[in-house]
Amino acid sequence: MQHEQTLTLPFPHPPAFGEATEVAPGVLWVRLKLPFQLNHINIYLIEDHGGWLVLDTGLDTDDCRNGWDALLGGPLKGQTLGSMLVTHFHPDHVGLAGWLHERFGLPLRMPRTEYLFSVTARMGTGDMTGEHHRAFYLRHGLSRENTDAVLGRGHHYLRLTTGVPPSYSRIKAGDTVPVGGRDFQVLTGGGHALEQAMLYRPNDRLFFAADQVIARISPNVGVHPVEPDENPLGQYLDSLRQLRATVAGDVLVLPGHGLPFYGLHTRIDELLAHHEQRCGAIVTAASDRPLSVAELVPCLFERALDAHQTGFAFGEVLAHVNYMLADGALRLDSDAGGVHRYRGR
Repeated sequence: MQHEQTLTLPFPHPPAFGEATEVAPGVLWVRLKLPFQLNHINIYLIEDHGGWLVLDTGLDTDDCRNGWDALLGGPLKGQTLGSMLVTHFHPDHVGLAGWLHERFGLPLRMPRTEYLFSVTARMGTGDMTGEHHRAFYLRHGLSRENTDAVLGRGHHYLRLTTGVPPSYSRIKAGDTVPVGGRDFQVLTGGGHALEQAMLYRPNDRLFFAADQVIARISPNVGVHPVEPDENPLGQYLDSLRQLRATVAGDVLVLPGHGLPFYGLHTRIDELLAHHEQRCGAIVTAASDRPLSVAELVPCLFERALDAHQTGFAFGEVLAHVNYMLADGALRLDSDAGGVHRYRGR
């Protein structure tokens, strides 16, 4: 879903790993390497009294730790990291929170739901070896072979994070976070995460969007075995509409991945249309005969998928199915073998 041509990109070239680009007065843009197809995360540093506020952290990998060392030995040499704010629980955003706290004593701000989920995940209660996970995928038509491949990846969260500090300061929608004499409004949104935090500075036309609005791709919005009947896509679409009504259209959008851009309202409209198109594709595919989630995956993802990508794609298709079930566009039509299949109304 590449629509960067409809947006204005004031910084068409990202900073090299270990470097920093000033994108606004007192705001630095940094990139850290990720070992995925999406090979980077954007980290932002906001100038604070006597130091910098760190917005998100990177994974617990050598590349990300080395990236921080390169920054502190290069563009940030002699400067101080004063605090951190983590937008949500995904490991590329929270992975080094424990390490940054232990190494530099950084206090943490984070939404309560995201903090508590980080703690829960570290305790291993989301262990992928549980039989309920296997039943979840089989019930929605994934073959035993592909189910084994998805579950065989294990509980990656534990290997990609250093945990969170034992205490934190809660942030929530409607709060104001003072940083370096400037007040940033806290917005939150569901769908991609549970209570993902975003920062808005109307006076400076700055919007730190985290993963909720990205220029080139639609963030993953998926259903997981722990909450199989959840409707995260409905939450995500509601969040986009709320952002369009709340945040000015001329802000500089600073996303968690990809390039900063102007054109927030245009991008929101594109994302809303993208998910409407995907829902339409599912209804069309399931109009002649009922299809399982596994059978619907190729309708939305035409390329070959590895086990990592299959897990995300499966959860995303189910998010669209659950959304359309709630909206009445699909109906459940399980077969004799207990596989859930869906037919367009």
